[in-house]
Amino acid sequence: MFVADPAAPELDVADRHHLLRVLRLRVGEIVVACDGRGWATRCRFTGSGALLEPETAPVFAQRPVPEITVGFAPGKGDRPEWVVQKLTELGVDRIVPLATDRSVVVWRDDRAEKVAERLRRVAREAAAQSRRSWLPEVDDPSTLGAFVGDHDAKVPVALADREGEAPSLGLRAVAVGPEGGWSEAERALGLRRVTLAEATLRSETAAVALGALLGALRAGLVVAAEGAS
Repeated sequence: MFVADPAAPELDVADRHHLLRVLRLRVGEIVVACDGRGWATRCRFTGSGALLEPETAPVFAQRPVPEITVGFAPGKGDRPEWVVQKLTELGVDRIVPLATDRSVVVWRDDRAEKVAERLRRVAREAAAQSRRSWLPEVDDPSTLGAFVGDHDAKVPVALADREGEAPSLGLRAVAVGPEGGWSEAERALGLRRVTLAEATLRSETAAVALGALLGALRAGLVVAAEGAS
């Protein structure tokens, strides 16, 4: 569970309900309380009062490096929530919903703020479920141009594209386009491209595949293709 201070964990109403009514924890079970910034402590579920009783002093877990960022063009329905949930489970550090030239779904003004808050709740729940010590950043909806402008030359943004190079940690900030693909104007930005599969993937599949590949590269579970940089 995520709390403001792992040394003195206090649960909000939603988390109390989740422990008591959804998970139905038994008295004495262990819960890890984390602040989302690396600090965590083992707690025992008391079933009453503060509910969580710390058993150890908080310990710190270093944030994985380098940082991995995935931007994605949201699809219809609950697809954006699913993408954010899976990217969080896979350890992606920054998640950015993108409005592109061929986006079917574009959020603006109050709608964009509400959606961003919902996606952050989804990320928080997924991080708790997957026992992440660090919460991912979920940005407000942005444009591809703004997303590119947020990064310097040391961490260039690349486009996910069938005609690209193999994934590598040299290209660890990648934008995934909509079902209709990138427009000619977006391709003309001159960004490097990363390929994920020989087949044409759905937008949400590509985003999750990208998160999995970059996470595995960072963890040393797979090795980058020869010549990838």
